[in-house]
Amino acid sequence: MTQPFLSVVIPAYNEEKRIKATLETVHAYLSLQSYPWEVVVADDGSIDDTAKLVAAFANVNPLVRLLSLEHRGKGWAVKQGMLAAEGRYRFLCDADLSMPVEQIGRFLEQEIEGIDILVGSRELAQSRRFGEPSRRHLMGRVFNLLIRMLALPGIKDTQCGFKLFRAETTAALFEQQTLWGFAFDVEVLYLARRAEFVVREVAIDWHYREGSKVRPLRDAAAMARDVIKIRWRLGARK
Repeated sequence: MTQPFLSVVIPAYNEEKRIKATLETVHAYLSLQSYPWEVVVADDGSIDDTAKLVAAFANVNPLVRLLSLEHRGKGWAVKQGMLAAEGRYRFLCDADLSMPVEQIGRFLEQEIEGIDILVGSRELAQSRRFGEPSRRHLMGRVFNLLIRMLALPGIKDTQCGFKLFRAETTAALFEQQTLWGFAFDVEVLYLARRAEFVVREVAIDWHYREGSKVRPLRDAAAMARDVIKIRWRLGARK
């Protein structure tokens, strides 16, 4: 079997209201591309009909597969999905498609042979945001500032859910990942920096979607604690 050029990895938890539409949109886009591809949905132990809907879709679309997991958190689902994927490049994609799927092309248009990780960014000069509440935006900017100060200077947006990894980079990083919460991005990128991988940001259009699993105050506090843990635990190993 031919190795996929691109794997699209979608972590999902209780996404029954939009997962079918997301899969239809992603499948339609990828079907127009010239390269071989696959879609891996890593279901984080959903208690609604997410897994059932994905399984039904995969049953008639063999390039889509379901990875059923016990519930541990988004970081856990991302880790398992990225390691289970088989593509030469592996694209992490949020289930809400807050970035239009067509913009995957922006990542592949880069000179990707010399880059290990491409990070979708909402904070570059060419980036555009649509419909985001001002309070949510402010909280995100404050958290990004904290991350740059404590762990990842120079990366303007670590938390955007759209990232492209080379297969070799994926194995090296995600096998070391230990955080299952929303700060897993910071841990993975911190590990990448420590390994001297080449990381670049790509400007994207980003649309705020209702129904986010992020609880701004509670999760921001937990993520801040995790960032401090990352800096203490991994920084000490340098």
